[in-house]
Amino acid sequence: MNKAKTKIVVIGGGPGGYVAAIRAAQLGGEVILVEKEYLGGTCLNVGCIPTKALLHTAEIYEEAKNGAEYGVITNVKLDFGKAQERKKAITNQLVGGVQGLLAANKVKVILGLASFDSKDTIQVKTTKGTVETLRADRIIIATGSMPVMPPIPGIEAKQCIDSTGALELQEVPKTMVIVGGGVIGVEIATLYSTLGCKVTVIEMQNEILPMMDRELTKILRSKLAQKGVDICTEAKVMSIKDDGVESKITVEMKDGTSKVFGCEKALISVGRKTNTDALLLDRAGVLNDRGRITVNDKMETNVKGIYAIGDCTGKSMLAHVASAHGEVAAENALGHEGMFDIKTNPSCVYTNPEFASVGLTEEQAKEQGIDYIIGKFPLMANGKSLIMGGGDGMIKFVVGKEFKEVLGVHILGPRATDLIAECALSIGMEATIDEIIATIHAHPTVGEAVREAALAVDKRAIHIPNK
Repeated sequence: MNKAKTKIVVIGGGPGGYVAAIRAAQLGGEVILVEKEYLGGTCLNVGCIPTKALLHTAEIYEEAKNGAEYGVITNVKLDFGKAQERKKAITNQLVGGVQGLLAANKVKVILGLASFDSKDTIQVKTTKGTVETLRADRIIIATGSMPVMPPIPGIEAKQCIDSTGALELQEVPKTMVIVGGGVIGVEIATLYSTLGCKVTVIEMQNEILPMMDRELTKILRSKLAQKGVDICTEAKVMSIKDDGVESKITVEMKDGTSKVFGCEKALISVGRKTNTDALLLDRAGVLNDRGRITVNDKMETNVKGIYAIGDCTGKSMLAHVASAHGEVAAENALGHEGMFDIKTNPSCVYTNPEFASVGLTEEQAKEQGIDYIIGKFPLMANGKSLIMGGGDGMIKFVVGKEFKEVLGVHILGPRATDLIAECALSIGMEATIDEIIATIHAHPTVGEAVREAALAVDKRAIHIPNK
């Protein structure tokens, strides 16, 4: 007699939900995925992918404009409408790919808004106008997040946009004020300043990207300034006024004075909040803190059989974290053993130069009282970085003093967001710098600078003087 398949309902089709659905199907589950709007979620449709598509356009535009430096004389003209078309085509292709993968794994997809009836029953108001009731042995919540709009007087002005609106502009504005100097803020600042927009960033804290390594952040801030980006830290937006032509943004500066900034567009990027209100979590008894669902390292909620993953947990709101959560939740839902390990989670910022980090920053190591040492290698001493015009960057290791285990790695420079995977692996394996040093890195690559930075920990880097 065949054993009945475990019925799994996944709520949300973003990078957490669709990965969880596919993994659950691979493990033999009978899977239904409910998505209220579009497969791929924020990341694929209005986040990671479209942002990086437009940033790549900006990078090519900048390289072409500066082509004379490389011996290429060009007369460059930006067609932003064409860039938007390309962005949409990439998104459509990837969404189609997700649809195909779900179908290939026999995952049933229902388009509609899901809410709990009880701890094992979901009600779906479908986009067709019908209502479906789904019973499940296991439920995985993956409803993501949405932009926060703070209570700033005048924020309803038509010039005020969120990150989605910033990616849908059909023309490059002449001026833009970005409220918030986190990842989204600095990436959009990079995009539009490269394309000719005068950008000002307003950040409440004492530095942009406050969770990243301070030493490298200062280098990035200098690079943004070279692009004409004005950055005001320890500053607070007091009000926004729409005069019919542009927004007038009144800002309290760190010295206590007020300054008014005029702009065609004001991007509000002060963070994101969980998208859980419509779930009616109380009907299932799921614990949450103002919408942030409480989970353990197995992605289990307090209710047996209900899991939550990705942004809706209020933890690290990154697509790759959601996907990792999804695999863990699916494995546990199907009787396997899965555990999420945050220490190998990289943070990536797609500025120019790119900025990537994994593990502890120097500041965090110091705060935790860890006895550590540092190894740094400037990319001006790396041939491939110079070839690519990225010599202003750096690779920095934070290493335990006694055993030389890798605690954190921070990279500012070309290919940083790709190079960080090697460093995450080293932390996950509890590797020492000796194991990185013993690994031959190809030449000429930016990657060989990772090995040089590891060598620098012991003051034996080859291509810089060791002090």
